[in-house]
Amino acid sequence: MTAGNKLARILATRTGEAIELAFVTEDGRTTRVLASDDQIDRLVDELEDILNSPAETGSGEPPAAA
Repeated sequence: MTAGNKLARILATRTGEAIELAFVTEDGRTTRVLASDDQIDRLVDELEDILNSPAETGSGEPPAAA
């Protein structure tokens, strides 16, 4: 797995039937992804779970992709 990049900004817009997310890192690189409404809904649920749970001290590594 590659090292993570620090996020500077996230932009979101609807593009046709999909939602486009643009992730801009501190070094100026932009990665764009298209997601369905259902994928965005699941992402929001996961982020809410993380934000509402106590902070854990860990390795700093993201969890393995499902």
